[in-house]
Amino acid sequence: MIVTFTDFGFEGPYLGQMRSVLYQNAPGVQVIDLMVDAPAFDVRAAAYLLPRVMEPLAKGTVCLAIVDPGVGGTRKPIVLEANERWFIGPDNGLFELLVRQSETAVRCWEITYRPETVSASFHGRDIFAHVAAMIANGDTTASLTWGRPLTYDKAVRADWTNDWARVIYIDWYGNCMTGLRWNQIDTSSRVKVGGIELTFAKTFSDCPVGNALCYQNSLGLVEFAINQGNAAEYLGLGQGSPVSVRMLSDK
Repeated sequence: MIVTFTDFGFEGPYLGQMRSVLYQNAPGVQVIDLMVDAPAFDVRAAAYLLPRVMEPLAKGTVCLAIVDPGVGGTRKPIVLEANERWFIGPDNGLFELLVRQSETAVRCWEITYRPETVSASFHGRDIFAHVAAMIANGDTTASLTWGRPLTYDKAVRADWTNDWARVIYIDWYGNCMTGLRWNQIDTSSRVKVGGIELTFAKTFSDCPVGNALCYQNSLGLVEFAINQGNAAEYLGLGQGSPVSVRMLSDK
């Protein structure tokens, strides 16, 4: 299985063109769009989302991950093997939290493969999709085929905390997902956002309709919601808004 994780959206030709390369080069492999609305241009927010949305997926899954505002610049195109899954995309921080949280040894390669024609602005189609198809077809040796070994440099983003007290994603309902792992917060404390106190709850139905709640979402992250309402509007939160939640630790 190949899954895509991008900020492309469904509009325009981008996702379709990338998927067409996957189909041409790996026609027998199922392709699933795991997430097409990762926060646009926001590599750091996407980095906190990626390991969480990938966690439930089967070992051996190939993830084509593209949030790449620096496309055509100095960042390297890379392949990672982490948690017995494969990740293809830009070395711009998108894989930072994935590398830190991997329960297996991480292997990394710089992609050296180049087709005859490569656009300056769409490496997702022209480089990354080709390599994702190669790996899905079983080419995982990188021996003179698509890459060369590379050491992932964890020191580059040492200032990125393991938990990020920001809104990293707002879904269609207006629920506000944060970069905080639920098991790292102090649930004995009180949570206020925008001067409004939120109830710690297990799920929406634990609160009356219209009430604000703080809960563990299905990805294991802290999320703010309104039972049958829009938390982003009610709490005055947007993509990247800082939040204050008492933490147990930062490990």
